[in-house]
Amino acid sequence: MFKTIRDIVKIPDLRRRILYTLMMLALVRLGSLIPSPLMDAAVVKNYFASAGGVMALFDIMSGNAFSQMNLFAMGIQPYINASIIISLLTVAIPKLEELQKEGESGRKKISQYTRVLTVALALLQSFGISYGLRSGFTSSLGTTWSIIVSMSVFTAGSVFVMWIGENITEKGIGNGISLIIMVNVLSRVPSAVGALVSYENYWMLAVIVVILVLVVAFIVVLELAERRIPIQYAKRMQGRKTYGGSSTYIPIRVNMAGVIPIIFAISIMSLPGIITGFVTATPTGWWATTLRWLNTAHPFGACLYVVLIIFFTYFYASITYNPRDIADNLKKNGGFIPGFRPGAPTLDYLKKTSHYVVFIGAIMLAIVASIPVVLSFVFKIDNLSIGGSSLMICIGVALETVKQIEGQMVMRHYKGFLSK
Repeated sequence: MFKTIRDIVKIPDLRRRILYTLMMLALVRLGSLIPSPLMDAAVVKNYFASAGGVMALFDIMSGNAFSQMNLFAMGIQPYINASIIISLLTVAIPKLEELQKEGESGRKKISQYTRVLTVALALLQSFGISYGLRSGFTSSLGTTWSIIVSMSVFTAGSVFVMWIGENITEKGIGNGISLIIMVNVLSRVPSAVGALVSYENYWMLAVIVVILVLVVAFIVVLELAERRIPIQYAKRMQGRKTYGGSSTYIPIRVNMAGVIPIIFAISIMSLPGIITGFVTATPTGWWATTLRWLNTAHPFGACLYVVLIIFFTYFYASITYNPRDIADNLKKNGGFIPGFRPGAPTLDYLKKTSHYVVFIGAIMLAIVASIPVVLSFVFKIDNLSIGGSSLMICIGVALETVKQIEGQMVMRHYKGFLSK
């Protein structure tokens, strides 16, 4: 391990990238601790005392800044939403699809569209937050001006976090947006451990620790698992040279959608509660019953949660994975799957295999997301329902960052980061 760290330090470019990444992440954590100049901390604390669902998810992704309404309260969430929307529109709008295929210039234009949409979403979200918490303003500017100032502060903080994430990706190591989320998630570990210890049930704590360790191992397997479809290329003559005749494989990731289905499922289920929270703190009647049923602590809500995760896994996989393009490319380049003719038979096989792999991934993802819900129900623990998404974010980002560091070292003739 020490030899590996020494090898990293020997590479000036890699050393510079890692130091730059660490400084930017430290800046994110510093901004998450700066309080908003307009919010009353006591009012905000009472409002989020029983926050769950997507509210708790936002708080995790912002490293407790959301529940305290600090400078980076909205964190990177508007940028994530904008990226998802642009990705969906790329499939639906031919113009965006053409830009995506233009290479670097098209990517820059799509990135610009994403930034503009991020600002728009940040303004919309900051208005909802500021208007919903208008009773907590400490300023004497008046409600209207206080809302405008609050919107400006939160939007500026979100845009600054987006800038940091993009610069980490360009000048640092790893994906900046994912690293910001991971660091914010990890910043909550001490408080989460303290909350569990406060129950003073050490048998329960030991069982939860063992289960979480097993869940971590399960997530690692899920993140690395893939179905490899063998591909054979026919030999062909061009002039006096022979090309082709090689064999390779097409990898299909089991967890093709990552943590996105969990985020989508929590967002859909929590949307009614968020809208209600900005209107009244104590809903009554049939609407209160509906909100209680939509909570993951209720059996109906837990089952709906699992169904939505499976649905969004299939939905996202259908957008990102196109068997028809793969089959056409194989046919054009003289490749084929052993035992299947090029064209329609290859396409049918790819569709059948991908559906089977996606189904396994959806079930495994639902299991990961459901384990914290089950633990909360069995041990009567609050605010543990999104632990699965947190673990998946941290493990996925960590594995991807290690791969990038290992790739940088291999390019410079050093052993890999995980080599003995």
